Amino acid sequence: MAKSGRSPYRAGRSSSWKKVRHAETIDAEVVGFTGAAGRPRALAVRLPDGRVALSQRLGAQLAAQVAPALVAVAPAARGRAAGGESFTAAESGLLVEVLAGTTRHAVVTVTRVR
Repeated sequence: MAKSGRSPYRAGRSSSWKKVRHAETIDAEVVGFTGAAGRPRALAVRLPDGRVALSQRLGAQLAAQVAPALVAVAPAARGRAAGGESFTAAESGLLVEVLAGTTRHAVVTVTRVR
């Protein structure tokens, strides 16, 4: 929450306070995974700015939706995300919608398969 520096502080509800989003929803290409291809734990995704990041741990439903595409692609060599984490590279051509944090410790969370 934030307010203009010129606005006085008023306790309780006030229209001068605005919510600031710390994450944005974007589409990202899946370029790899951690865990087994048939049951991936997390996805390595290429963000629009070109960085490769590992997502948060996938839920069972999302892992089941992504697994067939990962099993169909022969895994390539190991890759490294921007943070240094290791993953199995697999160019699946799959797009996922992610919630990407915009703060210093940006977190990528897969929300759905496109």
